[in-house]
Amino acid sequence: MPVSRLGLVVHQGRPLAVQAAEVVREWCRRHDIGCTDIDVWKQHEHRRGGMDELHHAGNPDLVVTLGGDGTFLRGARIAAKNGAAVLGVDLGKVGFLTEVACSDVEEALEAVHHGGATIEERMTLTMRASRPLEIPSGIDALLRYGHGPALPPPAVRPETVEGDGWGVAMDVTALNDVVVEKLARDHQVSVGVYLAGRLLASYSADALIVATPTGSTAYSFAAGGPVLSPSLEAVVFTPVAPHMTFNRTVVAAPDEPLGLRVLPHSGQAAVSIDGQLRGILDPGDWIGVYGSVRRLRLVRLRPTDFYGRLRDRFRLTDAPATGIDGEADAFWVPASPIPADLAHLRIPQPPTEADTRAPSAPCPVSPTATSESGIG
Repeated sequence: MPVSRLGLVVHQGRPLAVQAAEVVREWCRRHDIGCTDIDVWKQHEHRRGGMDELHHAGNPDLVVTLGGDGTFLRGARIAAKNGAAVLGVDLGKVGFLTEVACSDVEEALEAVHHGGATIEERMTLTMRASRPLEIPSGIDALLRYGHGPALPPPAVRPETVEGDGWGVAMDVTALNDVVVEKLARDHQVSVGVYLAGRLLASYSADALIVATPTGSTAYSFAAGGPVLSPSLEAVVFTPVAPHMTFNRTVVAAPDEPLGLRVLPHSGQAAVSIDGQLRGILDPGDWIGVYGSVRRLRLVRLRPTDFYGRLRDRFRLTDAPATGIDGEADAFWVPASPIPADLAHLRIPQPPTEADTRAPSAPCPVSPTATSESGIG
């Protein structure tokens, strides 16, 4: 996909990210491609919503993120608004979304620009609510003490029809999850949970997570939820510390909306989208979360090895039992074409020379690379 305009999201607290950003800008200058830094802010400044950021960046067709998965999510919320592809450059610690090392960023840009990359699509979530989301004055500062400024509440989508009984359509695109969580430390949030329009159960819990398969390795996983292949289409509901016997995750079909209604005896609840506070719900308010028609388009330079990444990120080979027999043999070692009865399955192909080459060396840190405090 030839790149005509690029949006750049940089974790300014990482010197390597700041340095890699200069490599991206220089590559854009050489190729006469417009490049705009997006989602940039300083302390006490307001941040823009996804559509505003998109227009500010000139509607890029490629968004490059330099940081970890948190930085990637910042870029994803903007890219998904117009179907831009996202290339994540890995500078984090536990990354499932980022694709390339910072030392390979120029090679990756060349591959994207000249058609040497593939696009992998991921399911996202969107939502409706009983009323437009708001963040009352003072709560934002309390909940985000020590962090940068919050995003504004999501805008109302134009297809909303007031009084039609379907609530307010929100301009939300969540790659990982939508979370309803308690505000008061000594009170749980009480919520009625509906699946496909029918009441499933009422929960008193610290939080209630609605996640995508991509988000199954994030907050939902930390709360005891299952790991789902990102190739799946599903909506994953996981309660956090519920006061009830039924405390299991429920995995619903992608066309089964999940509703969360704050019960009358509950306190207020916070709504977070991909880890960002976006609104406060009062007793009686509700949100409906469901699969979006928008897909996130991830740039991939080689076939995704999700389970290898899962094994590496969580150090699954560090278990004592793995040391007894050494490294495990490959499950299949094909010496001929895939048999007909296996042809419909997702089976890894033999590694190519590019797949087996030595890992890239760490990016050198320039003496002039500095971090700018207060920048997200």
